[in-house]
Amino acid sequence: MKSSKFGTFGGVFTPSILTILGVIMYLRLPWIVGQAGLFTTLAIILVAHFISITTGLSVSSIATDKKVKTGGTYYIISRSLGLPIGGTLGLALFVGLSFSVSLYLIGFAVSFLGYWGFDVSLTAIRITGTLILLVVTGVTLIGTKLAIKTQYYIMGAIALSLLSIVFGKHDFVPTEPLLFPLTTSAPFILLFGIFFPAVTGFEAGISMSGDLENPKRSIPRGTITAIVLGLAVYIFLIFYFSYTVSPDILVNDPNVLLKISFIPELVIAGIWGATLSSAFGSILGAPRILQATAKDRITPKIFAKGVGELNEPRNALFLSFFIAEAGILIGDLDIIARIVAIFFITTYGILNLSAAIENWASSDFYPEFKIPIWVSLLGSAACFIVMIQLDFVAMIGATFILGLVFIYLQRKELALKSGDTWGGFWEAVVRYGLIKLKNRPSKWRNWRPNVILFSGGSYARPYLTELAKALVGKLGLVSNFDLIENNSSNLLFTKAEHTVNQEGEEQEDEEGVFIRRHECRDIYEGMEVIASIYGFSSIEPNTILMGWASNTKEPLKFAHLIKTFNELDYNSLFFHYNEEEGFRDRKRIDIWWRGAGNNFSLALTLVRFITTNEDWRDAEIRLLTIKNDFSSSRILENEATRLMRTFRIDATIKIIDNTSGNKTSAEIFKEESPTADLSVFGIPPIDENNAHDYIKNINKLLDDVGTTLLVNASSYFEEIKSAEEE
Repeated sequence: MKSSKFGTFGGVFTPSILTILGVIMYLRLPWIVGQAGLFTTLAIILVAHFISITTGLSVSSIATDKKVKTGGTYYIISRSLGLPIGGTLGLALFVGLSFSVSLYLIGFAVSFLGYWGFDVSLTAIRITGTLILLVVTGVTLIGTKLAIKTQYYIMGAIALSLLSIVFGKHDFVPTEPLLFPLTTSAPFILLFGIFFPAVTGFEAGISMSGDLENPKRSIPRGTITAIVLGLAVYIFLIFYFSYTVSPDILVNDPNVLLKISFIPELVIAGIWGATLSSAFGSILGAPRILQATAKDRITPKIFAKGVGELNEPRNALFLSFFIAEAGILIGDLDIIARIVAIFFITTYGILNLSAAIENWASSDFYPEFKIPIWVSLLGSAACFIVMIQLDFVAMIGATFILGLVFIYLQRKELALKSGDTWGGFWEAVVRYGLIKLKNRPSKWRNWRPNVILFSGGSYARPYLTELAKALVGKLGLVSNFDLIENNSSNLLFTKAEHTVNQEGEEQEDEEGVFIRRHECRDIYEGMEVIASIYGFSSIEPNTILMGWASNTKEPLKFAHLIKTFNELDYNSLFFHYNEEEGFRDRKRIDIWWRGAGNNFSLALTLVRFITTNEDWRDAEIRLLTIKNDFSSSRILENEATRLMRTFRIDATIKIIDNTSGNKTSAEIFKEESPTADLSVFGIPPIDENNAHDYIKNINKLLDDVGTTLLVNASSYFEEIKSAEEE
């Protein structure tokens, strides 16, 4: 049975080349050459074709990697960057192609009315454009095959019209070639915006992807061939116009091509044929993009419905008709051209970026048509630069609208079963970052908490997770280990699993917190092993956070664990949480300073991180120190002030006079900080031989007080003073 689908020539090359050699070539290229001269017009054409060539290469590369179905560029982007981005750009492309229909039919109406001597008024353009839009839509409704066959005859008419222009004789030869812009020339970027829709014509062929016998073969061949041929024709024409036609007639006479051609009727046939074929190409492509988005649940299901053996998108066609009609009612060729340019150039920038990301990050990217990654990156950069220059206000408006669409689609939580490239992208970014960080010593100004959290289960001690998240903010990482003791196990650890909540449901990782659940034969042994081996080069954990085991039944094991943390040079943080008072209002933090040691540097650093958290942002910070000898209070205050400046912390300094020695530190602590929402207190390294007394003394400190964080710093924080002095 003969296939009902199309090959390279009919399905890709024909609609592409007819849209490229369309209304802009006939109705605007002579005017642009007359305004800008040979060299500037050549620059416009080369920049525009640089974007189209890089985009064509990018789309060809992606199209030869995996199967391409209905939707063309939309399908390619969505399968690379995911449905939210793909859907956003797909809708932009649909609107752009639909407006393209009105662009071409306005051009047809202007030429048609002018040829027959009718008044070329806005009302006449609207009426003529609407009537011909009904005809174009009707032919498309009858069937895609009829529209494609019609384009073969139109292509012949365009070829004959070009021959008629080139071999024509006329009296408008300039005294010298028009090489440079006129003194009254329009700005370069304005002329570029008017010309750019001419090079977007290859989109008409790509949008037919679902109707092609072999998209992998047809899209690269048909697209690149059409772009290169279009470039050759445009370069030839600008040289021809510059050397053979005076600038005055190029700029001021809209019928210049008729007057210089050998057979004017052939030019008319070419103009009408080109505008109609371009309209056909766009009105065939736009509904197929909308149909593809509907199949992916991005747009209403009604647009997914197709008719006939080619599953032609009738419902989507009607929406495209209404958008095209809105453009016709605007009635200004140059305004529509700039609207189309913004939509297309945005899409092309993202498409090039998509190809670059696939090339760099995807482990499953093996295209038959390979291109260097820099081709796609240059194409993407060119698109965004031109977009800013083209119409900054329109760019802001388009970005805002597309941003709203993207946010809406993200909230719908649409996802592909096969996944997208973002996973590979972030893995590639992480890999690159690790390579850059390797062998680069960390400096204290860049230090951030990379925390191993032993929470005993996030659902059991949510306050530990809350504190860990406040500590790391948006800069650090938390690895939350939920360890379950199983004395009967012969293995040190079971296979890692995600943790579960009280209802037995799998608990998802929170932002910045990575949760793992293990069974181990001994809790203390498990924590010691994790602290010894967990981490990765360049991002090793530097801080342990766990609850203070005030009621431990195994103080020797707990003491040995603390000593292990010290030997491994971790910052050890032990959290005492007051169940009755909690964090209160998170309005005050007390930092206790013993006047020496690196625990204080760690405490200040941690408080600086905590106060970047939204809940703690307005907290008052107090720095308290006990004066136990006859040293000067002013010296202590000056040193404390210096440290505040170093860490850029605004704190109230309070020096408590205890030179009489009547009170213990624990008593002073309970007097001064009973109403603090969080107290931070440095503790000395543990003496394993005196573990009972060590734990007992700290328990006395914590009796009847509020929520307290005990800190024991690593040797790393000894570097801060010397670095600050440097």
